[in-house]
Amino acid sequence: MYSITVNDNITFKSNLNVEQNEFEGSLNNVLIKGNFRKVNSYQYHFIMSNKSYNVDVIKLNSEEKTLVIKVNSVKFNLKIKDRYDELLHSLGLDNLSNKKINDIKAPMPGMVLNILVNEGDTIKKGDPLIVLEAMKMENILKSPTDGVIKKIPINKGVAVEKNQLLIQF
Repeated sequence: MYSITVNDNITFKSNLNVEQNEFEGSLNNVLIKGNFRKVNSYQYHFIMSNKSYNVDVIKLNSEEKTLVIKVNSVKFNLKIKDRYDELLHSLGLDNLSNKKINDIKAPMPGMVLNILVNEGDTIKKGDPLIVLEAMKMENILKSPTDGVIKKIPINKGVAVEKNQLLIQF
């Protein structure tokens, strides 16, 4: 059994039979059934209620179990939970997979062009932190997690080596 949340709004519960290319589930308490075929690694063709749907996988994040798909040219954001996710949630153990990130290190040698945050700032996942120039390209390093900036042991305009500590959370 899979639970799929579409655009943080609609939940679709489904049984998927990959061997027989069939699915069955409920969408807004309405029973739906259909068949699907894999066209290639990122394209599928679904038939449901005598209607044809072309599905393109635009973005897949296996770790977070999220997808961005296009169904007949309309984009949808999906979050998928399987029976194990539901079991972990019911036991209160669903936060164990979130590993704590304590620092950011330089991914490559380069020059610190700009530091976009200050010590004590509260940041969200995806917020820009540092602009690092490497091989004549500017790279914006973004936060991999939510948190508070504890320490910034580097300064603007200094050269850094690969794996050198840039920011501590």
